[in-house]
Order: sequence, then structure tokens, then C-alpha cells
Amino acid sequence: MKQIWQSEPFTMHLNWRNSMYDLILKNCRIVNENKIIESDIAIKNNRIELIQDSIDSETKKIIDVEGKYVLPGLIDDQVHFREPGLTHKGDIATESRAGLAGGVTSYFEMPNVNPTTTTNENLSKKFDIASTKSRSNYSFHLGASNTNIEEIKRVDVNQAAALKVFMGASTGEMLVDSLDALDDIFNYSPLIVVTHCEDQTTVKRNEQLFFEKYGDDLSAQHHHLIRDVESCYLSSSLAVDLAKKYDSDLHVFHLTTEKEMELFTKGDVSGKKITSEVCVHHMHFNQSDYAELGNQIKCNPSIKEESDRLALIKALHENKIDIIATDHAPHTWDEKMRKYQDAPAGLPLVQHGLQILMDFYHQNILSLETIVEKTTHNVARRFQVKDRGFIREGYYADLVVVDLDKKYQVTKENILYKCGWSPFLGKTFNSSIYMTICNGHIAFEDGQVRDDIPLGMQIEFNR
Repeated sequence: MKQIWQSEPFTMHLNWRNSMYDLILKNCRIVNENKIIESDIAIKNNRIELIQDSIDSETKKIIDVEGKYVLPGLIDDQVHFREPGLTHKGDIATESRAGLAGGVTSYFEMPNVNPTTTTNENLSKKFDIASTKSRSNYSFHLGASNTNIEEIKRVDVNQAAALKVFMGASTGEMLVDSLDALDDIFNYSPLIVVTHCEDQTTVKRNEQLFFEKYGDDLSAQHHHLIRDVESCYLSSSLAVDLAKKYDSDLHVFHLTTEKEMELFTKGDVSGKKITSEVCVHHMHFNQSDYAELGNQIKCNPSIKEESDRLALIKALHENKIDIIATDHAPHTWDEKMRKYQDAPAGLPLVQHGLQILMDFYHQNILSLETIVEKTTHNVARRFQVKDRGFIREGYYADLVVVDLDKKYQVTKENILYKCGWSPFLGKTFNSSIYMTICNGHIAFEDGQVRDDIPLGMQIEFNR
């Protein structure tokens, strides 16, 4: 009997394979751990029980997915679901549903909500909210401030995903601009430090210069010149220097520039203490897209030159960049349609991120194996996620079934974000999400999210 990808340790009663399964997926093309193999998958009690060439056992349900590819459900380590306090833009229920339609079965959510997640009490409250609302699996980042080092020291490392530090591009207590505070954070944080890196002094100077020059003619087409290469490099290089000084675990979010690539080393994510990631929109768009999309693609850090976009993809192949995420950040259409200076930064992406990457597959830019490694395997490895992120016996059955040959057009009717819009409205992707399975339950099929299945689970960590 051929078995593959069995997790260790994994023990069950001797008769476990003879019991009735909940679901068998037949004729899967499984993309997992740098291989593509054809096999069946049997699921029971939320988990993958058997991966075998052919499974012909008693089961409650059989689905033949012949011709389609089965990937581990995506783990998006960088999303803004806007709850609590900003729920007119999105909330945990709506955005996790949208994620399921995009193959995202697990997520780590950000602390810049209201009130901010800068205390352990507020962190616990967010877990309580998610336990009653989240359609997929969840964890949350604790947020850093200039003054909350004692909260950081007391955090439960088996609860929080990481410590988020806004080194620029935030306001109020979420902006960490004190060098003494940064020293303490990098020195004492018991969690991986994850950073948003833009130098606020440089950004403010550029904002003033461009406003003086353009006044009311200032627009999104100036955004990448205001939040420029220098502002990113100054901040990310500071983060890397601090991590080296204190031997910290550092993960730098959403890199956008060719110059920053010199700060990171090639190699397997498991062998690094300083890692990095890129987001799908920085891989897809460049500065020429501002002319058509304007504030829709205004985000921080900014979408930059075509040379930067290509450098990010090159660094991804070189394993200088370890993870791909979305930085899903919804705002209402009315908010985005304000004049450039007043329009908030961020765009909704969690429903369409995998389809963007599948288009890169069709263009022979990314392999399916690389997509899986960067969106799922490496997230699980870097953050020490327990029993998720791989298609293995004994792991939770978090899976996404992709139809590479069925095109998918984004319409107003099939956008599931609470904000109701997407910069991809009208675009036809080359692939579609056929089905998403979360904790062994079919969560998305036939273009619909199912609300009659159990809610998502809190993500556990092996720390």
C-alpha cells in the first residue's frame, strides 16, 4: 500500500482506515512539497486520513476532481479584516468568506483596528470575536507601539501569530518612530517581529514637496514618487540592522523595490532568521496602472516601477523572498474616490490573490510548486503553524481545488468583499477556484460560499 506525505508523529487506532470516511476526493493532481502526483485523498474528522493511489472505501461523499489540481489551502499572513471598529469597510465574517472563495483557508489579521490590538486584553477580545464569526481559520498579530513593551513581553507566544511593527505608514499609537522603542522591541520581543517599512520623515518631506509643486493636481500617479524607493530602503535596512544587532527573528512584509533585495539572502526559509515577502498586487501592477486605476491601487508601500516589479519576481525565484501574501485592505468606494490626499491606502485582494498567481503560471513565470511553497508551505514553516500548510496524512484537511482551464471573470455580482468593489472588476482570469475545503468541510463550491458548515478554528503553533 503506497502512502505519501504522512506527518510524524501520527498515531491512530489500528482500524482507522477501515472506518467510514467523511469525504474522498478522487483523481487529484496534488501539488505539494515540490511534487505533483496523482492520488486520492480521504478525509475524516477535519483531517486528511489517507493519501493513496486509489481509495475505494466506504464514505459519506465522493467527489471526482479529475483534471483539476489540489493545493493546500492558502495561509495569508497579512490581511486587514477591519474588526473591531472599522466594520463599514469589512469584518471578520465577510472577509473570511471572500477568502474562502479565493482558496484562503487560514489568515493572520492586523492590529490597526479600533481599538488597536496593542494590549493582550484587546488581542484576546479579537480571538473571542473570531470564534463566533470567522468562516476560516484565524490568528492575529499583536501590535507594537512606542510605549507597550511590557505588553509585548507578556504576550502568549502560542496565541499571537507575530508582533506587527509599523515603521512608517501609520498614525497615532501604531506608528513606532522612537529608536529607543525599536531597540526594546527587537531586543525583547518573544514573537517574530513583522514590519511595515517606510521612513516617515522621507515620506512627509516628499508629500510637502509634491503638494507645493502640484497642489490640487496632485494625484495617485505621484504616489510612488512620494512613497519612494528611498523611504522604503531607509526603513527596511534599519529593521534588518536591528535584527542583526539583537539576533531577532524578523520578517519584512510587502517589499516593493529592487534596491531592498540586497538586504536579503538566498536560501530555504527554515534556515533564516531574517525573511521577507511580496504581495500579489506589487507583482501584478506597476506605475503605469495609476493612470487608469488611480486611487483604487493606492497602497502603502506604493506600487512602483516596472523594473522593481520584475526584480521582486526575480528575487522570489532566487529565494530571497520567502512568502507571497495579499495585504488585503478594504475601504469603501466612496472613501477611495476622495481626492488623492484624502483617499485611504489599501485595496481588497483576498478573493483574487490565487487567481493572480495562476495567471503567472499560465505566463510561465511561476510554477505551481513555487506558488504553493510561497503561499502556504513557507508561511507554516516560518510561523511554526501546527498541522496546516501541507497535504499530509494527519494534517487538517485545508485544500483548494483549482481548475486551470476554466476562465473566471470578475463581476459586481461575484465580488464578495463587504466594500463591493475590486480593481480587477471586468478582468478575466485564466483559472478559477473550483472548490475550497476548510477543516474537512466543503466551504466553497459552484461559486458559492457555504454558511451551513462549522466556523473556522483558531490556528495553533508549534512553539
